[in-house]
Amino acid sequence: MKPAPFDYVRPDTIEEACAVLAEAGGGAQVLAGGQTLMPLLALRMSQPFIMVDINRIAVLKGIVTGPEGTRIGPMTRQNEVIADAALARALPMLVTAARHVGHHQTRNRGTIGGSIALGEPAAEMPAAAVALGASVTLRSVRGSRTIKAEDMYLGPYATVLEPDELLTEISYPAWPVDSITIFREIAQRPGDFALVGLVGTVVVENGRIARAGLAWFGMGPTPIRARQAEAALLGQDIARLDGRGLAELAVADTAPFDDHHASAEYRRTVGRRIFARTLTEALNVRQAG
Repeated sequence: MKPAPFDYVRPDTIEEACAVLAEAGGGAQVLAGGQTLMPLLALRMSQPFIMVDINRIAVLKGIVTGPEGTRIGPMTRQNEVIADAALARALPMLVTAARHVGHHQTRNRGTIGGSIALGEPAAEMPAAAVALGASVTLRSVRGSRTIKAEDMYLGPYATVLEPDELLTEISYPAWPVDSITIFREIAQRPGDFALVGLVGTVVVENGRIARAGLAWFGMGPTPIRARQAEAALLGQDIARLDGRGLAELAVADTAPFDDHHASAEYRRTVGRRIFARTLTEALNVRQAG
């Protein structure tokens, strides 16, 4: 099939893009990397009457890392995130998660902001943003607002992003350079969306957990923060952690479902196992080091 007819607009500034979105009254679609949008257009599952291509807006691109945190423009390509040496030192978990997004070819075009704005519940970038405590800035002709990433998602592909709003910035708080990366995903094939995924960062000070950020993907209708496990980890001696008990707390926050790929019970069982194993292995490496 071919896409339904639409008008094409390529603004040079955020203000121009927001003006077009406002005038469209909900009939516009933003084009960033297009890795999800293009197939939907071809199948006519998405039929906007105006396409707003934001690839010319330079201020929406780039990575800035400083002592207070990291700012990533939503038009930054996923492979640019992977290749950024300063980001690899500041937020190694984010770089690890980005390496698992799709395939090398799609990461050349796919953007960080596009993935976060889409709200795919089994995707790595929304869950990584939730786990790291990121915030996102949304802009329209009515003004701008900044919200926590964990407050952005309402359901599968449903977010608080209004039809006239544009995602203009993702901000990640600073984490210590020696933070421990927690990442594991189970997928049918490399590059597929995860059946079960876990992403997080843990900070150890004097042999105890001082800070933790953990989130699930593929375990419910949105990325899900493992709040109970985070709370239980704080202050724990890493040599005496109860991996299975923590895994039960982590899975208790999820809401997995049955689909044609896997059952909810499969997801819970695998979730418990990968949580306990991944956390234990990561902390054992720290102890050995």
